[in-house]
Amino acid sequence: MQEKPIIGISTCLLGHKVRYDGGHKYDSWLVETLGQFVDYFPVCPEVECGLPVPREAMRLVGKAEDPLLLTIKSGIDHTPRMKAWSARKIEELAGKNLCAYVFKSKSPSSGMERVKVYPAAGGAASKTGVGMFAREFMKAFPLIPVEEEGRLHDPILRENFIERIFVVWRWQQLLSEGGSPKAIVDFHTRHKLLLMAHSPLLYRELGKLVAEQKRVSLDEFKGLYFAKLMQAMKLHATSAKHMNVLQHIMGYFKKDLEPVEKTELLQIIEDFRAGLYPLIVPVTLLNHYVRKYRQEYLLGQYYLNPHPLELKLRNHS
Repeated sequence: MQEKPIIGISTCLLGHKVRYDGGHKYDSWLVETLGQFVDYFPVCPEVECGLPVPREAMRLVGKAEDPLLLTIKSGIDHTPRMKAWSARKIEELAGKNLCAYVFKSKSPSSGMERVKVYPAAGGAASKTGVGMFAREFMKAFPLIPVEEEGRLHDPILRENFIERIFVVWRWQQLLSEGGSPKAIVDFHTRHKLLLMAHSPLLYRELGKLVAEQKRVSLDEFKGLYFAKLMQAMKLHATSAKHMNVLQHIMGYFKKDLEPVEKTELLQIIEDFRAGLYPLIVPVTLLNHYVRKYRQEYLLGQYYLNPHPLELKLRNHS
């Protein structure tokens, strides 16, 4: 098993000069911060399908759901080349155990959404397209978390994406070790509070699925569970749902906390609800009490440590 999650990524975001103009789109956060905790698998559809650097710029033309990939000035059609290469690349990526993929925004080959599509008869473009390779990737791997580098500047989208990466990675670790029914119960138990922060409803549905896992084959169960797991984690964790989880955690200390500790914790949780503190503040205090009072159940909860602290994903208000 890989020591770090493997993330597919548009090669130009790593600083490689593969763009049509011979340049790159180096993203310092992806490389210097997140790059400490993941391994990247770079992909450049345009270069890997055989096009040179530099090259004539391309764009999507025609119907948004099935456009052509044409060079802008000469009108050369690279659609067959890109589709044939994409099919081969998808087969390769199926064996890479990717935990996620970061696409280059606006790219006619790699844009995840809102890519410009030009009418075949001419006229203004509409931002309704998907990059040709990105479309095939998402069709082949609908459960793998995907994002664009631009959207990752939004702290809420960033946190959600990174949380999903590490959930997928832990799931892959489980499968690599055999994925026994007992191990699945432990996985689900340790993700309880994290799932509650995203969707209490889907957490309950997942719990019911785990309780009845013997009704189907183990392989079928794993597929059903992972699909619903990703459905739940894709939903954003809101302040209200975090409040519910924080109060739930506090209940484990009702016989342990000194009066002054309880008062302080209640105040900090209330200040978080009011937007005065980021989530990292009550979580840090709760982690302190978990260690102090040796709450074994909470020690195993990924909600309190879902991803590397150095990423500072819970520091935003």
